[in-house]
Amino acid sequence: MSPCQEIKVGVLGATGTVGQRFITLLAKHPFFIIHALGASARSAGKPYSKAVSWKQTEPIPSIVRDMTVHECQPVHFVDCMVVFSGLDAEAAGDIEAAFRSADLAVFSNAKNYRRDPSVPLIVPLVNASHFAMIPQQQALHRPPLKNGFVLTNANCSTTGLVIPLHALERAFGPIESCLVTTMQAISGAGYPGVPSLDIIDNVVPYIGGEEEKMEWETLKILGGIAEGDDGQKSFDMHSRHPLRVSASCNRVPVIDGHTMTVSVRFARKPPPSPQQVREALVAYTPEAQSIGCPSAPVHAIFVHEDPTRPQPRLDRYYQDGAGVSVGRVRQCTVLDIKFVVLANNVSIGAATSSIINAELAILKGFIKP
Repeated sequence: MSPCQEIKVGVLGATGTVGQRFITLLAKHPFFIIHALGASARSAGKPYSKAVSWKQTEPIPSIVRDMTVHECQPVHFVDCMVVFSGLDAEAAGDIEAAFRSADLAVFSNAKNYRRDPSVPLIVPLVNASHFAMIPQQQALHRPPLKNGFVLTNANCSTTGLVIPLHALERAFGPIESCLVTTMQAISGAGYPGVPSLDIIDNVVPYIGGEEEKMEWETLKILGGIAEGDDGQKSFDMHSRHPLRVSASCNRVPVIDGHTMTVSVRFARKPPPSPQQVREALVAYTPEAQSIGCPSAPVHAIFVHEDPTRPQPRLDRYYQDGAGVSVGRVRQCTVLDIKFVVLANNVSIGAATSSIINAELAILKGFIKP
C-alpha cells in the first residue's frame, strides 16, 4: 500500500553526479517531493540551475530549477522525512552523522558507514530483512533516536553481483565460491572521472579499493542477522555457510553500465543445471516487488537467450536501469555455473537503490508518514 500523503525529501550532494540522478528520479516520484537541496558552501545561496553543471540527458526538472541550494546542515532539512545522500566519501561521514543525530532518516550512497556494525547495507532487491537492524542502531545512539538512522546502499559493482547470487542461493542453497571479473563504466568514477588519455582505446585493470569492497560487501549483504545471548543483533557475514569471493575489477571505455562475468560453485551436489539456473533467475521476486515499491522493476532479473546479450549500450536502461540483466548462463568446467551480468551503475547501482530502500522503509513501517 502506498502512502496516502506526499513525503518531503531532501538531497545532499545535489550538484554532483549521483545527486543529479536522485533529482531526475525523484522529480517523477509518486509520493516523494523534493523539498530541500544541499551542496558545498560555494553552491549555497544560489538557485539550483546556477549552482549545478547539469550532466543528465534530460533538462533540469522545473521543481528544482529555482530552488535555493543550502549548505549540508540539518537545520535546512527539518521538514524532510527522508534525506538522500549523494555526497562524496570525503564529506559524507560527519555530515550524515549530524543528520542522523538530528533525528533524520539518511539513505546514503557513500561508503563511510557500510562497515558499521549497526548500519544496514541494503541492496533493495536482495536483503530487505536487514531493516531489522534499524531499531538497535537507534537505541544505541546517545541520546537514543526516535526517527533518525543511517542506511547505506552497496557499491555499484557489488549491487549487480549480489542480485543474481541471492536468487540462486534462495533457489538452490548456499554458494561456496564466486569468481567475478568486472568491466566497469567510466561514470562509476564520478565527474570529471577518468582522464580521456587514460581510458580511450584502453582498459585500466585496477580500480582502487573496488575488489576489496566487492569481496567484503557481498558477505554482509548475503549473510543474515544473528542474535547473541545478550540480545544484541549482528550481521553474520554469511558465516553459517562460508562464502569465498574473488573479484578482479577493470575500468573500460563505456559511459554507463557495469558488465561482469561470474562463475559460482554451489554447496549442493549435484549442482543445478544451466536451465534450472535460468528458470530460478526468471522466477526471482524480491520483497520490494511483492509489497509494491513504485520504483522497483517489473523484472528484478531479466534473462537473455541471445548469446550476445546483455550489452551496456543496448540493455543498461531497460526498466530505467532498475533491474539487472543476465545472459550466457552455462556450465563452468572449473566451478559449476557461469554467466554474464549487466547492472546500470548510476541507477540500481546508486540512486535507484537508495530510493527503493526509502520506499521499503515506509512500506515496512520504519518511517511513518
